[in-house]
Amino acid sequence: MRVIYMGTPEFAITPLEQLVDNNYQVVSVCTQPDKTAGRGRSLVAPPVKRVALARGLPVIQPVSLRKAATVAELVALEPDVIIVAAYGKILPQAVLDIPPLGCVNIHPSLLPRYRGTSPVPEAILNGDTFTGVSIMLMDAGMDTGPILSRAQVPISHADTTGTLMSKLSLVSAQILLDVLPRLARHELVPQPQDDTGATYTGIISKDAGEIDWSLPAVEIERRVRAYQPWPGCYTTSRGRQLKVLEAVPLGMRVHPQDADTQDAGRVVALKGNGAAFGITTGDGIIGVVRLQMEGKRVMSAADFLRGQRDFIGTLLPSS
Repeated sequence: MRVIYMGTPEFAITPLEQLVDNNYQVVSVCTQPDKTAGRGRSLVAPPVKRVALARGLPVIQPVSLRKAATVAELVALEPDVIIVAAYGKILPQAVLDIPPLGCVNIHPSLLPRYRGTSPVPEAILNGDTFTGVSIMLMDAGMDTGPILSRAQVPISHADTTGTLMSKLSLVSAQILLDVLPRLARHELVPQPQDDTGATYTGIISKDAGEIDWSLPAVEIERRVRAYQPWPGCYTTSRGRQLKVLEAVPLGMRVHPQDADTQDAGRVVALKGNGAAFGITTGDGIIGVVRLQMEGKRVMSAADFLRGQRDFIGTLLPSS
């Protein structure tokens, strides 16, 4: 089976590797153009490009899929199927019409729930106990095509978007390998989505990570996990950004030591709760476990306090 693979971030790596390892003929890997990053603004290749080149696969990085020359290049590759995994651009109809077996999309949610760009953070933000992967035939809509296969994946209390995406990537590779031969033999009956159950997600901005301490502790803790690795949850202390990397909601049943808990954003000392200090919120106290001060290494809350002994009692700003 001749495959064009379209993907960009880490999520798309495992399915690509499994296709190659299982002797699918990946005739081209299509990914986003290199982007500038870092202080030096040097060009950085997408994760999928780096893996594809290491595997000796041909790579193309079109600026647009709507240009006639790009469509002609894809047609000339004569793919049986195009597989899409977090590519980052909408495929025009001219591309959708190329492969005889269709364009197959790997989407990290149980469609029709969480269509769009940020399904995994949204599942964590909503406190879901499970999510999943959907393999679907693409149409002109946003994640609206009929479903070929789905698999459910539990969400643990410690999962971040990063860890959950890794789990979903592995599961998606497994069910993709089950779907493709059955698709080629025309054994699958695509199941239309129930649009009445559809929900949508959007692009997450960098500002979404700024912590509002007036929110409940449970909601802040979910944001800490949902916004890791991007954009990260942060506050400001003495003019410097302070990232909260791991936290636990403790509730007002906890008795902080020598603290005024009336103001949301007040730093309080804690004992015997697995966190060296907590921060008062609109509902409960959130214990901080790991954090990173701007320009410093990641450290435990206990280590941080040893170097910032006057941090207790500080009132942190809300977004």
